[in-house]
Amino acid sequence: MLLSFLLTGCQSLPNLEGRSLSSAYSKEQVADTYFAQALAPIEKLHGEGQSGIFPLIEADEAFAARMMLAKYAQRSLDVQYYIWRGDMTGTMMFESLHEAADRGVRVRLLLDDNNTNGTDPVLQALHSHENIEVRLFNPFMVRNLRWPGYITDFSRLNRRMHNKSFTADNTLTIIGGRNVGDEYFGATDDVLFADLDILSAGAAVQDVSDDFDKYWHSASSYPVDRVVRRQHNYSLENLRKDALAIAASPAAQEYVESLRESPFITQLEQRNIDFEWLQVRMVSDDPRKGLGNAKKESLLIQQFQDIIGDPTVDVELISPYFVPTQAGVEAFAWLVRQGVEVKVLTNSLSATDVSAVHAGYAKRRKALLKSGVVLYEMQRHPTQVKKMKLKKRFLGSSGSSLHAKTFAVDRKHVFVGSFNFDPRSANYNTELGFVIESPRLAQRINQAFYDEIPAHAYRVKLTANDRLYWTEQRDMGVETYTSEPNSSVWRRVVVHLFSWLPIEGLL
Repeated sequence: MLLSFLLTGCQSLPNLEGRSLSSAYSKEQVADTYFAQALAPIEKLHGEGQSGIFPLIEADEAFAARMMLAKYAQRSLDVQYYIWRGDMTGTMMFESLHEAADRGVRVRLLLDDNNTNGTDPVLQALHSHENIEVRLFNPFMVRNLRWPGYITDFSRLNRRMHNKSFTADNTLTIIGGRNVGDEYFGATDDVLFADLDILSAGAAVQDVSDDFDKYWHSASSYPVDRVVRRQHNYSLENLRKDALAIAASPAAQEYVESLRESPFITQLEQRNIDFEWLQVRMVSDDPRKGLGNAKKESLLIQQFQDIIGDPTVDVELISPYFVPTQAGVEAFAWLVRQGVEVKVLTNSLSATDVSAVHAGYAKRRKALLKSGVVLYEMQRHPTQVKKMKLKKRFLGSSGSSLHAKTFAVDRKHVFVGSFNFDPRSANYNTELGFVIESPRLAQRINQAFYDEIPAHAYRVKLTANDRLYWTEQRDMGVETYTSEPNSSVWRRVVVHLFSWLPIEGLL
């Protein structure tokens, strides 16, 4: 049986010869589109090289913005994601791509293949449309049972495309931390992610489009019909019916009603989005990183250093999967010794969805605190709290688990994107993000660490004899915990066992 599994996992990748060639449309080719005409006067006012940014903080508004791009696109949609669920919001967005293609819009959909289980019929149906092409990044040739592939081709399949972007008519783009699925868009009563995206116009959009082309043409991107060989009995008409049935469900009706209450929807409809216009640098890994062939200077983490340099005042970091490693601890300690204030927000054990990653962070926690780093761990909020509309919060009104990836340096530079501060993002997965020169956005992050985060996160500290404890601000005072708050003994034991394993470099 084992030999059979291994031979199955060893199926070779298809030939890429004859794969279609396409590139993002030029600004001249999209000049007559709805979005381009609406933004042309504003872009002219702010000058060449400037980019407009608008933070998408609320989960439902992030969904609405993507649907708006798909609805009004007239020439092209270039869409790239790590995860795309086949749930309520995922199905509605699949259908939005289908509807755009029916209007004549060229749709290019590039998905990492690590999380496409169960979506092959939909992807195959979309790919059958004359205006849609679907490609899979680092695909599994065995579609149902995937673990043999990891055994036989680990060096390739361990490298995933973690990028997230949604670009319409090479005029507007959304990048950030959100994947596509109900938990990312506030559409479920289960785990909801507090996240952050950026809606952008201007010069940065061309950079994202050029980067998408690099990934689309890379040696890791395979047309879905060369990977999915089985013919599924699922059509675009089935997709349309599924989307209509979902839209008519009580859950979808409630969700759509909540969208109507959002002032942001009115801004979208009236084309009155309050962009902040400034300098934006896109940072991205070379797609050859997906095969282990990228040069060091082409990696996103090196681009950070080139753009930002060494911090001199403060670093405020928000990362759901924070695994600093020994080298990271030493780097943070060096910054503190130089007089730089370092503050970090990550998930608590009760809020994280990946216990192994928490183990990689937890083993470095004491060393970080001893070096002078200020640590906060996000609480997991109950359903009735995470559904509340607490506007003006930097991390949004709903979230039981942190998923935003952002940091601010010296009250000036702000990064927003897909990059987690862990070895996997640095060394294996490909990532994408913006470095934004925005003192206003940096100030929002700084302010969050003084008023919002202490109210919704545990502060981690050390006693005089080097024992960890956690404090929580409550209406009646401060609650103190001597073990991981609101987590079971069993889960704490599992994390402790994970911390013994030599897997830190893979987290």
